[in-house]
Amino acid sequence: MTRITIAKGDGIGPEIMDATLSILNAAGAALVYDEIEVGEKVYLSGNTSGIASASWDTIRQNKVFLKAPITTPQGGGYKSLNVTTRKFLGLYSNVRPCLALSPYVATKHPAMDVVIIRENEEDLYAGIEHQQTDEVVQCLKLISRPGCEKIIRYAFEYARAFGRKKVTCFTKDNIMKQSDGLFHKVFDEIAVEYPEIENEHWIIDIGAAKLADTPEAFDVIVTLNLYGDVLSDVAAQIAGSVGMAGSANIGESCAMFEAIHGSAPRRAGQDMANPSGLLQGAIMMLQHIGQNNVAEKIQNAWLKTIEDGIHTYDIYVEGVSTQKVGTKAFAAAIIERLGQVPSVLKPVSYGASKPMQLPKYQRPAPKTKMLHGVDLFVHWSGTNADELAEKVRVLGDGNVGLSMITNRGIKVWPEGFSETFCTDHWRCRFKPLDGKPIEKIKVIQLLQQAHVLEIDVIKTENLYHFDGEPAFSLGQGQ
Repeated sequence: MTRITIAKGDGIGPEIMDATLSILNAAGAALVYDEIEVGEKVYLSGNTSGIASASWDTIRQNKVFLKAPITTPQGGGYKSLNVTTRKFLGLYSNVRPCLALSPYVATKHPAMDVVIIRENEEDLYAGIEHQQTDEVVQCLKLISRPGCEKIIRYAFEYARAFGRKKVTCFTKDNIMKQSDGLFHKVFDEIAVEYPEIENEHWIIDIGAAKLADTPEAFDVIVTLNLYGDVLSDVAAQIAGSVGMAGSANIGESCAMFEAIHGSAPRRAGQDMANPSGLLQGAIMMLQHIGQNNVAEKIQNAWLKTIEDGIHTYDIYVEGVSTQKVGTKAFAAAIIERLGQVPSVLKPVSYGASKPMQLPKYQRPAPKTKMLHGVDLFVHWSGTNADELAEKVRVLGDGNVGLSMITNRGIKVWPEGFSETFCTDHWRCRFKPLDGKPIEKIKVIQLLQQAHVLEIDVIKTENLYHFDGEPAFSLGQGQ
């Protein structure tokens, strides 16, 4: 028996969780449940995280968490429990299969069978934001080598374990050459370790267009956090319905499984909700804990139920569906079909899946790191870059001088265009005049000089070379 933590959540959550548990129990899943309370009631009791500390203890002890959707109250500084759970427990991999169920669930892409594997902990979802000037707010995009390595290796191991043929990487590294460029670089490094699996890379914009138009061209997609969040909802919807998709969040020690849809409070208590999304999450949970036979039995019974036209209101279509049922009756229909397999939809077989080999991250030897300048970000309400250059170029000394000014990334000095619109947020780049490394004391001296001259420096970014290679972006237009 495996002890797991469950939370019934808010809105339709309790109904779809009860339906899912009834199916798990009827199928013979070897599970023991510890129930905790999370979500709206906990938030409104004064806990801004939506979960009590004792509940964290239960989740961490059991290592496996099956969670129904919750409601996060608006305003009041309430934090998303989903994001918090993923980060606190190190759930770095978000796995979302998107499978078409044509002709029983409407889709324009009947051959679609895509798994999106999304990095879950960093990127813009680090949530590090600052207002820096009257006109400009900053959000930091953090991409780490261990974050890239873990999620990309997971994607290839997933493909190997489940007999998938291709892994596609989506980035925007034609623009974000350092951050997205690192993700693409690590993808290329790891791909060579899996010669039996085809690999390819797409720029995110045209890749997303291709996914929406021809999803059958993809098999497993691995991408960064924000892109994956958007793409997985799009993919689930074009496959048939966001309401039928499940999600796995996998870490090195803990895992969380859920539906990808929300709590739908308007449907709560009406015995209408489709439990398929949470059930799909539970099936992935069974695979995660090694109960593949039970997972296979439930998935095939679910497919058989869909195939027999027994549908909840959200997918019911006259002429295709044979019976419109509620939450409880849908679960009962699946239970009735345990042991059966579909005849039109492709039945699943999980017995052949291989265990995934996911080694812990090994930190490489540190590179040689040398300081080659600094960007001073300045709050200045003027609009003429030449005027700002006259103010700040007096900073520095005979070794360090102003080399460039940008505004929102575009070079405006020297040789800027008068047509370029400028905000009050300016990047002033200072570099050594002889091209040699400098000491950090030079940065402090620049800041001291700026303070004396009443130049409002709001942040700095050091410009490093690693192993002799520049590790910072040029200004657009340089």
